[in-house]
Amino acid sequence: MHPWLTVSADEIEISAIRAQGAGGQNVNKVSNAVHLRFEIAASSLPEEVRQRLMKLGDHRISKDGIVIIKAQKFRSLEKNRAEAIRRLEELINRVAVPPKARRATRPTRASVTRRLDSKTRRGSVNAMRGKVLGQD
Repeated sequence: MHPWLTVSADEIEISAIRAQGAGGQNVNKVSNAVHLRFEIAASSLPEEVRQRLMKLGDHRISKDGIVIIKAQKFRSLEKNRAEAIRRLEELINRVAVPPKARRATRPTRASVTRRLDSKTRRGSVNAMRGKVLGQD
């Protein structure tokens, strides 16, 4: 995460849930997953970062502006918690740097001429492919 962007622990709500997948005798002991909830509007992030995060078309962000991340990669609850926080930081870092403004450009005159010449050539080739008249 950027040094100037910090998310405090009290802004993140983490709950332990049962992970999906195969069961077995060991399922009650080790099948752990973490559900992370982060409310964008109530966070201490800068306003422009919050706005870019809300506009981001990510499936993990609900229309109410809540980031929901489910981590169940590891068997350990602590590792899953760290993974969920890492993914949240990754999501925030993706929008932390403002996108570069696009400057409109125009094609060069030579490239336009080449394109039009090739179109003319293709058109004449295709025109020659018509039916031959007078042969029966």
